[in-house]
Amino acid sequence: MKAIQKFTLSAFAAALLLGLGGCAGMSAQDKSTAVGAGVGAVGGAVLTGGSAVGTVGGAAVGGVIGHEVAK
Repeated sequence: MKAIQKFTLSAFAAALLLGLGGCAGMSAQDKSTAVGAGVGAVGGAVLTGGSAVGTVGGAAVGGVIGHEVAK
């Protein structure tokens, strides 16, 4: 993996973790949706070599799965 891709993935993961700190007032389903989107985005980025389309697609799929699991 290229250095810029590793940096981008690490920066995204750090931003995601910091952003989840503001989830105190969210419902369990909202939290699951956010976590699913974050995990999906990282997974999509890894599987597609850092492609923006793969990252966004992974986030969308992960968010839907997280939303449905929490029902």
